[in-house]
Amino acid sequence: MPVEEFVAGWISGALGLVLGHPFDTIKVRLQTQTTYRGIVDCAIKIYRHESLLGFFKGMSFPIASIAVVNSVLFGVYSNALLALTATSHHERRAQPPSYTHIFAAGCAGGFVQSYFLAPFDLIKVRLQNQTEPRAGPGGPPPRYRGPVHCVTSICREEGPRGLFRGAWALVLRDTPTLGVYFLTYEWLCRQYTSDGQTPSITSWVSATPLDVIKSRLQMDGLKERAYQGVLDCMASSVRREGPGVFFRGLTINSARAFPVNAVTFLGYEYLLQAWG
Repeated sequence: MPVEEFVAGWISGALGLVLGHPFDTIKVRLQTQTTYRGIVDCAIKIYRHESLLGFFKGMSFPIASIAVVNSVLFGVYSNALLALTATSHHERRAQPPSYTHIFAAGCAGGFVQSYFLAPFDLIKVRLQNQTEPRAGPGGPPPRYRGPVHCVTSICREEGPRGLFRGAWALVLRDTPTLGVYFLTYEWLCRQYTSDGQTPSITSWVSATPLDVIKSRLQMDGLKERAYQGVLDCMASSVRREGPGVFFRGLTINSARAFPVNAVTFLGYEYLLQAWG
């Protein structure tokens, strides 16, 4: 399996993660907490109570893991295309694969990535939901002192399986969504439009409902179990907050999509071209 595919996915993913993490923190807070009136109110409260560093809570663990997660996604995607079409990345310029093959390869990448991503994503969400300042006299200390303490605390209090809380929702979210993600990207690139590097509005519309459920399941278990699984979480959320709950965070996800995916895909393509 080409090493270049994995290394390019790692570097481009890290660049996109750093750029998009503040947006992601706001999205996670809106999906899991009801104390914010909207995006602007959430951003103001984070900055006022937690300073600028509050927007980057939970980022260190994804940065450390992006080498595994994003390289797996792009590596599996590219090699699935290689298996389906018998053409390398360089040869696909002259012989573009079919949209069916692109969608299938994207789904394969999303499915495999989910298993690697689940523990890292859970740690990120738990740390992002800590509203306490990182340091400050007089205030209560945060529940988790950092990603390593978070991992050990979850294993001690919830068992090792606690690290995979919400994993099924993550699989259900990423498998079809990343198929749409790569499919939309390839379609836009072939149309030679100015938007040809920013595919993810479509994929995030389809992903947001399960993204909400995934985040809520990951926060479940801090005090007592509120949900019995994916379906129970869906039913309980709709019963308490209405159908609109499934689209919390969609606006901020859409705003994040353009810069993050431009950096990720452009970086990925540029690195592969630079390496020949």
